[in-house]
Amino acid sequence: MVFTTPCWSRVISKSLASIAAATNSARRHHGGLVAWALGLLVALALVSIALAEGVELQQLSTQRSDDGLNLSYTTRFELSHSAEDALLKGVPIYFTVEASVYRNRWYWRDARVARASRTWRLAYQSLAKKYRVSTGGLNASYDTLNEALATIRDTAGWRIADSRDIEDSGGYYLEFSFKLDTSQLPRPMQIGLGAPQGWGLSIERSVSLNPDFTLKP
Repeated sequence: MVFTTPCWSRVISKSLASIAAATNSARRHHGGLVAWALGLLVALALVSIALAEGVELQQLSTQRSDDGLNLSYTTRFELSHSAEDALLKGVPIYFTVEASVYRNRWYWRDARVARASRTWRLAYQSLAKKYRVSTGGLNASYDTLNEALATIRDTAGWRIADSRDIEDSGGYYLEFSFKLDTSQLPRPMQIGLGAPQGWGLSIERSVSLNPDFTLKP
């Protein structure tokens, strides 16, 4: 499901109230240790919510090929009314996806062996009444906003690492992020922007890789 930020605020508020009640009950009946453990589990759940503002990651997968490591993903999100209004008034909106592959090292900080990123520019052409999506020198126009967003929501077979980057059999993990990149908006618009204003579309994931470089469950 896709939630706007006000919905998340209500969910979190209700969750905090439930947490307080459950923690107090646990403290009365089972002591402080159980209450502490319950609070920790809920805190981790809220962190997960905070890392997924308005974006649902429906699918994320990796596949190793002769050329390297390929990434596929599918997201689900909608623009807020304020973002859509700015788009129709001529303000381009940018989306950025980043993927990094790290190798575990017990003796030092984990080593980043590969990093890839893509940025899409979404703009509305008022004269032609078309939505234009640009990325990596490629451009395409669409009749509706939903058609334009469909090209941004998912990607298949995106090479994020070359074969030389993952040639050994060490332990690896993937860090993935997708966001509406407010840093590329006109500077006056960047002041105060974020989740409360409906511009906080983002999601982050960190997933370990199997020996065959598929994602662990």
